[in-house]
Amino acid sequence: MSKTLKFVLAICICMTPMQLVAAQVDGSVPLLCAVVQITECEDDGKCHPVTTEIAQIPRFLKINFEKKMISATEESGVKDVSVIKNVEHSDGRLILQGAENGRGWTLVISESTAEMSATVSDDKVGFVVFGACTKD
Repeated sequence: MSKTLKFVLAICICMTPMQLVAAQVDGSVPLLCAVVQITECEDDGKCHPVTTEIAQIPRFLKINFEKKMISATEESGVKDVSVIKNVEHSDGRLILQGAENGRGWTLVISESTAEMSATVSDDKVGFVVFGACTKD
């Protein structure tokens, strides 16, 4: 992702009123999350930044709490849907968990800022993902 796109995304998030952001991440409305950065860590302990394509993680994620599903946007061409197996609220964070294609994942969204981080892993590699969410 280009530095310009990251900057524009950051400005848009900062301009969102905090009241609106908090209402978006309580699990009551669908969210659209943008993946900004991914770091891959291999089983030998080496870590490095990678693209969404290499990590096989969509650049934009749609979270539907009512259906307990996470999917990519239609524009991505990715048809996979991940079922949310667990949802918890803890210390001002919304925590989602699930598994798909031999990988386990946890996604954490701040209820006050809508910033997100996620981990996705299997037995050989792990990914740490950072981004931000907004009302879909």
